[in-house]
Amino acid sequence: MSEIGLRERKRQRMFQELSDIAIRLFLERGFDAVPVAEVAAAAEVSKPTLFRYFPAKEDLVLYRIADHEGEAARIVAGADVPPLDALRRHFLDGLRRYDPVTGLNDAPEVLAFHSLLYGTPSLAARVMAYQERSEAALAEVLGGDLDARLAAAQIVAVQRVLALENWRRIAAGERAVALRAEAEAAAERAFGRLEAGLPGLRAVGPALGADRK
Repeated sequence: MSEIGLRERKRQRMFQELSDIAIRLFLERGFDAVPVAEVAAAAEVSKPTLFRYFPAKEDLVLYRIADHEGEAARIVAGADVPPLDALRRHFLDGLRRYDPVTGLNDAPEVLAFHSLLYGTPSLAARVMAYQERSEAALAEVLGGDLDARLAAAQIVAVQRVLALENWRRIAAGERAVALRAEAEAAAERAFGRLEAGLPGLRAVGPALGADRK
């Protein structure tokens, strides 16, 4: 392995270790009760070192879902089917895998993380910013014009509401296995309504506005 490759692997391990240690402390005592200095001490690094990896305290938590930022845009860009077909299929596949990002996962550690994420105002605000960036990336793939931005906003909102509804019901005590069929049906209905409301969403890029020509 090259020196650059080894250095990058070490860097990625440090990101993961710092995030894992921080989340463990935040889950034990609450996000606001744990100072960044304590996270650095637990990880055996200096506070300036920690801030080189994570400029803001909230970033320590958001790192766990960072891979999903721009996911919708990547799916659409790499698909050989219309955008909504690709996104529908991806979301349904996520439900069948009990992917935590769909909200359909009742593992205790996942429920605890979601409670931390949505129950902490500063983290919830950062999640909204994360979703706005995902929306912007999707809009760019769909063509970048006003219609593309409107479509992306609706798609991201539908995915967010579906995931939050699944998480809400599981947090109230329902089991993921028992809820899956309803969650799949709800996703099918939601994407069906998106297709009805976005008839121009037939292909990626400039073809988005083809029906208006």
